[in-house]
Amino acid sequence: MAAIASIETAGLLGPIASAITTLSASDTITYNAGRKQLLVLRNTTGGLLTVTIDGADGTTVSVPGIGSVSVAAGLAVPVAAGLSVAIVLSTISSYLQGVVTLSGASTLTAQLFDL
Repeated sequence: MAAIASIETAGLLGPIASAITTLSASDTITYNAGRKQLLVLRNTTGGLLTVTIDGADGTTVSVPGIGSVSVAAGLAVPVAAGLSVAIVLSTISSYLQGVVTLSGASTLTAQLFDL
């Protein structure tokens, strides 16, 4: 299990070097609600890969007009062969409570940007 380091971009001008991490069976990220963070996942394989993003403390959340919704199993994010998916983490914050694990998609690559 590896911790995916965020890439700081605040105050930087022009091109920046940005590390790419290849996911193992289970990796972690640190969600910072005080920052705008962008997680970019890339699939370089020939088949669909699905990563589950799961905060250890997520149970249920109240959604207006729906009621209680379970976030306990995490959010499954499919990434088709040869494509990338970018997620602004604040848009899925209900899934990011506690230690956040990315699992189930070994060989995906990831970059976490602090914008």
